[in-house]
Amino acid sequence: MELIYTGKAKKVYKYDENNVVIEHTNNVTAFNSLKKNQFNLKGILNCEITTILFQYLANKGIRTHFIKNLSEIEQLCKKVDIIPLEIIVRNQARGSIVKRLGVKKDFLFKKPIVEFSLKNDELGDPLISESQIIGLGIVTEKNLKQIQKIALSVNIALKNLFSKMDIMLVDFKIELGWYKNQIILADEITPDCMRLVDKKSLESLDKDLYREEKGDLVKGYQEFLERLKNVI
Repeated sequence: MELIYTGKAKKVYKYDENNVVIEHTNNVTAFNSLKKNQFNLKGILNCEITTILFQYLANKGIRTHFIKNLSEIEQLCKKVDIIPLEIIVRNQARGSIVKRLGVKKDFLFKKPIVEFSLKNDELGDPLISESQIIGLGIVTEKNLKQIQKIALSVNIALKNLFSKMDIMLVDFKIELGWYKNQIILADEITPDCMRLVDKKSLESLDKDLYREEKGDLVKGYQEFLERLKNVI
């Protein structure tokens, strides 16, 4: 298969004119790739986690690019035109927003905050405002409202699911794309792009284990997957 894109933790191959194969690798990065490493089993864990979550969201009426698994690290997905935005939904304050806005860590927002960053590694994926998104012609105002609606629907669905697992969904990042004139969920939903905190121990079960050197990343992902399987 022809390699068409190499990301920080995934590779994308051409399958046919309408579909692609996404390979989940063992790579992990943090701080815009200033910190990077590899962990055995990570690709397998992320592939299984994102498969389960895409199927769960599809059952909730949220359209995704996922079709089926081809192997323990490969997924067959619809070929989408990725919208060059990262959509960030925050339920509690952690990460960059704590320093940027002087918010106390773990502050519970009155309602979820939706932020956008421009997908541009050279610029460090800078935050971008709604008016800038519309002004630059990235999407229309109508499309932007639809994107926000999808992001908040994903948030509600995941929060409800993770609550059954005794896990708090602090925040997450998703990507969306165009497929046959519709905006659908793409990329991945894994602990690489979510902050997940155990309700009782308050320990992280996400990439913060590596980013902040809190513990064993693979064990954290395995624990999350085990709990996920128990409630699906």
